[in-house]
Amino acid sequence: MTFTASSAPARLGVPEKLGYCLGDLAANLIFQTLLTFIAFFYTDVFNIPANAAATIIFAGGIVGACFNPLMGLIADRTSTRWGKFRPWLLWTSIPFGLIAILAFSTPDLGNDGKIIYASLTYVLLMLVYSANNLPYSALSGVMTGSMSDRNSLQSYRFVAVMVAQFIIQVLLLPLVLILGGGDKVAGFRNTMIIFAIAGTLCFLITFMTTRERIVPSAAQRSSIGQDIADLLKNRPWVVMLCVTVLVFITLALKGGLYIYYFRSYLDPAQLAAFLRGIGFNDFIAGLNGLLAGLGLTAFQWPEDAATSAFSLFNAIGILMMVVGIGFSRPLADHFGKRVVFGGALFVSTLFLLAFYFYAPGSIGIVFISQLLHGFFYGITIPLLWAMIADVADYSEWKNHRRATALLFSAMIFGLKAGLAIGGALVAALLSSFGYDPHGATQAPAVVDGIRLAISLYAGLPFLLAVASLAFYDIGKAVEHTLERDLGARRLAAQQ
Repeated sequence: MTFTASSAPARLGVPEKLGYCLGDLAANLIFQTLLTFIAFFYTDVFNIPANAAATIIFAGGIVGACFNPLMGLIADRTSTRWGKFRPWLLWTSIPFGLIAILAFSTPDLGNDGKIIYASLTYVLLMLVYSANNLPYSALSGVMTGSMSDRNSLQSYRFVAVMVAQFIIQVLLLPLVLILGGGDKVAGFRNTMIIFAIAGTLCFLITFMTTRERIVPSAAQRSSIGQDIADLLKNRPWVVMLCVTVLVFITLALKGGLYIYYFRSYLDPAQLAAFLRGIGFNDFIAGLNGLLAGLGLTAFQWPEDAATSAFSLFNAIGILMMVVGIGFSRPLADHFGKRVVFGGALFVSTLFLLAFYFYAPGSIGIVFISQLLHGFFYGITIPLLWAMIADVADYSEWKNHRRATALLFSAMIFGLKAGLAIGGALVAALLSSFGYDPHGATQAPAVVDGIRLAISLYAGLPFLLAVASLAFYDIGKAVEHTLERDLGARRLAAQQ
């Protein structure tokens, strides 16, 4: 398909794509820390009782999730000289950083005072995160009408997300110990100060380097009721909401269960031999020698083989996701997003299912499966959000009205719902298996349950997501139709 020079969608340059992706790097330095370490921080650093910490995290998450649709309605109705969504990056950049620092600070307020302080700062952080990240996500849907450029933009974005995820999941605890001189209280505070400063600068760069090019005309203005009605009648949106929930159920399930697979099933002696055989232990020893020579605290990598191998397992998975993201755009441009997303998600699931069949000593093949699973899942990561932007185009094409932020807010609600369901399932499954957290070894039935959960139970939502795509109407031909027709409409509205 070809466009005339005047009707072709505006193309994005590399500087704008890089500027946009910095926003997700900034947000995920905080968000990934919350996902991975907030419970540990509350219980082991701030010394809040575990049941109180769980209540704070659950209640704060619900407040943040419920605020998303409201924030979507607000963002869609924002009107400034900078656009609808960009100004929220400017307005929230400094509050986001300051509240993040406060949330990871440890004032001496007594037990009740600590609980109140943690509750207030966590809820505030959830609210400012929604006020920042929802408009940021919606911005990707209005920067360009080019489907190819959207694929590329999301690829840039999620490379930044993987960088942040690697920093948090692999390097955060060593950073905390280094920056705190071995003191976790000072280490968390100093680390968050660095993250907050870097994040604020990144948000400002995103604000300055991006542009909103798809601007709904005055004729497209609609009521809140119309926007919600359009959403509910949009079948591709319903499908993508289901897909989003299912994908994030699997992410929470496998993310929460991997450590039990390493600790309870895989052979510790074989794990230790594997780490020695690949030269990993020598690498950590050499790194510590370098840090000691510079007068810094040693890199505190976990000493037991299961935890150490698990951390390396996570690291290589993230790196292979980044590699997979690099293949996402060219494949989607050639075959269409629906086909590539569904195919890559299905293949990644096969490597997830394979974990059930590996022997306890098959450490090498476990890591190879993680490499391949990460690669194929990485292909899907940017496509999910590019498809959601396409759904906003589909709604505008069908209804002659656009509600980008409301649509994205529903998807982010689905994301949080999936994480909540998957996280709850981890605890529920372990309880049903009879898992003993204090036992040196687990009963055979428990071990077999963990193998089943990490493979079949974790893979099933992915398979249901693939099946759901049969009802998704936006194939490659429809993508071209949306791009052509909406481009012509926007050109006509400018004349």
